[in-house]
Amino acid sequence: MSFPVTIVTPAPAGAWRPLEMLEAALGRAGLELRRFGGDGRDTGMLAHVARSSSAVVYTVPPDAPAVGAAADFVHTVRGYNDRVPILLFGEQLTARGIPQPVLARIDGVVNAYEDTPDFLARKIHREVSHYLGQLPPPFFEALLRYAGDGAYSWHCPGHSGGTAFLKSPVGTLFHEFFGENLLRADVCNAVEDLGQLLDHSGPIADSERLAARTFRADHLYFVTNGTSTSNKIVWNSLVGPGDIVAVDRNCHKSVLHAIILTGAVPIYLMPARNKAGVIGPIPRREFTAAALQEKIEASPLIADKSRPIRLLTLTQSTYDGIIYRADELRRSLDGVVDAIHFDEAWLPHAAFHPFYEGMHGVANDRDRTGRTVVYATQSTHKLLAGLSQASQILVQDTTDGHFDERVFAQAYRMHTSTSPQYAIIASCDVSAEMMAGRRGPALVEETITEAMEFRRAIIRVGDERAADGDWWFGVWGPDTPARTGLAERTEWELTADAAWHGFDRVDDGFTMLDPIKVTLTTPGLTVHGEFSAPGSPSIPGVVLARYLAEHGVVVEKTGLYSLFVLFTIGITKGRWNSLVAELHRFKSAYDGNAAIERLMPAFAKAFPEYARRGLRDLCEALHGTYRDADLAELTTAVYTEPVEQVTIPADAWTAMAAGRVEHVPVEKLAGRVTAVLLTPYPPGIPLLVPGERISASIVRFLRYEQILAHRWPGFTGITHGVVDEDGLHRTVACLA
Repeated sequence: MSFPVTIVTPAPAGAWRPLEMLEAALGRAGLELRRFGGDGRDTGMLAHVARSSSAVVYTVPPDAPAVGAAADFVHTVRGYNDRVPILLFGEQLTARGIPQPVLARIDGVVNAYEDTPDFLARKIHREVSHYLGQLPPPFFEALLRYAGDGAYSWHCPGHSGGTAFLKSPVGTLFHEFFGENLLRADVCNAVEDLGQLLDHSGPIADSERLAARTFRADHLYFVTNGTSTSNKIVWNSLVGPGDIVAVDRNCHKSVLHAIILTGAVPIYLMPARNKAGVIGPIPRREFTAAALQEKIEASPLIADKSRPIRLLTLTQSTYDGIIYRADELRRSLDGVVDAIHFDEAWLPHAAFHPFYEGMHGVANDRDRTGRTVVYATQSTHKLLAGLSQASQILVQDTTDGHFDERVFAQAYRMHTSTSPQYAIIASCDVSAEMMAGRRGPALVEETITEAMEFRRAIIRVGDERAADGDWWFGVWGPDTPARTGLAERTEWELTADAAWHGFDRVDDGFTMLDPIKVTLTTPGLTVHGEFSAPGSPSIPGVVLARYLAEHGVVVEKTGLYSLFVLFTIGITKGRWNSLVAELHRFKSAYDGNAAIERLMPAFAKAFPEYARRGLRDLCEALHGTYRDADLAELTTAVYTEPVEQVTIPADAWTAMAAGRVEHVPVEKLAGRVTAVLLTPYPPGIPLLVPGERISASIVRFLRYEQILAHRWPGFTGITHGVVDEDGLHRTVACLA
């Protein structure tokens, strides 16, 4: 592993003999060296130094400015890494001459001539060894030790540490691509030295306890098959047949699957939605005891109206970045529901920066609930550094200790594989350790800053082009002042009088937009559903997404006239500036009506009917189709109209599994009861849950989706749950 000792020379050291002798001794000690010069104002370089060094030696030559100049350097480096060894190196350095803020945050002072260079090198080597030795958290450390031990494997998996792949040409290619370390670390749960995920024992348990401290949870559990499984674990540990549950209507489909699996009876919390397809907040009143009881009274599926609500699940944050004041909800729902589950798949970063204070579900340094246990499920692979499917469950217990760990353990085993992928466990471990101490806040602050700089760049270009009567892209969110650095939180809180969000129902001081969730908007549609007139710039989001994908930019989600761009801790200035440059190239191609076959040759090959069309002509024609059908109104109506529940989702699924369904053509669906989830992609939010009646609006949407697929192949989505029978006829499984 390459972690060099970084020699920092803030002032030109020239041919300073003591430094040359120390560097030679460090080389003899087998340490890799790196020299960094400058005044310490380059924060990007200092961040790199802090994160990639095994030790930092800050030199103070005799003719250099006062040692007080080291204070800013040490402060900046410690902001990114609170553990890397920092040593001062000079000739006559004493505690009297070193500022106290520096002394308190360094690991030692090394004076030339007091000891031999080789002794000083050994001292630094000891600091390096100690630092690198305590870098990996418990499970990752155990896995490194096991994979490097050279022991033969007599257990599954059958590739035996990768050797099976070397017996085949294609296997050898696979081995070379992924590397020996990954394959040696792919082991079976028979390796007791690594602990057991199913029992939360050994190094795995040690790492989960460390992660719980980092994320401020009473309990934390790693999950290796995504937050979809984390959600089901939480539900199966709490909910049984007939239990009443309150669920965010625009929740992830895994929550709806959990309703089916548990036999629960759902009541739904209805969020707002603007005409651009962005999901908004649920009104504050819906979380009151009175409003929840009204929903119970109105439900045809609940016979005993006095039954308590077992669990309330809330999407925190939404796909588009809306987050709620979790502290307020914890207080207002305490005792109203038995448990609160915050689905924080998109919010694992919130615990690490004051910008999100009070906006995440679990934090055991805040007031506890008295009767209601609080859960949060997080996808550490979405915004942190976990591998795909890396997830975790956080629990905050009540003042009286109502969390039943024994029942939870059984639900965990029900959904967790007996052959977990150990690389995913290690990434859960490492991604948590990366957020510990000052490292987490620094990473999150960088992410917010980069997202803000991207937003400001788009707004600035738009203002410049608008002054010349030209068009440009936009970003959904407040029109923030043109400045640098972090955002003001108050600017991102949704208010009823703000026009930018486009929601009809917003409670002041209840929700905010997470600035790192960036919705890039294209000309053609406002948040109020107004289509641009013929001849005006109009760019459906799917066209821009197709173009960007062919030019190496893959976005998270596509809307009618928007793209969702996710800023994570891995985003860099170079990456988002490349996206801005690509947007400029797209604009030039649109203005010049460039041919599709030149702009997107791979797409033109797959869909030759578009090859000779101009980009602007294509966009305007597709825009005309959207406008004529008023697709903004249609796609809003199908998500916001009242839904009729006929039977509980579990009973509808039971009928499906038993074959008591009919496969009904789309044109004859009105009034029938669906036995399956109907989920349009994009955005992947279910329209209907099994057991609900299909409305005329939904039939119109599904029929128009089919028309679009025939008229505009390659530019339309699909609805999961609708079966294409023969390319011409589509059906949905309905209760017989």
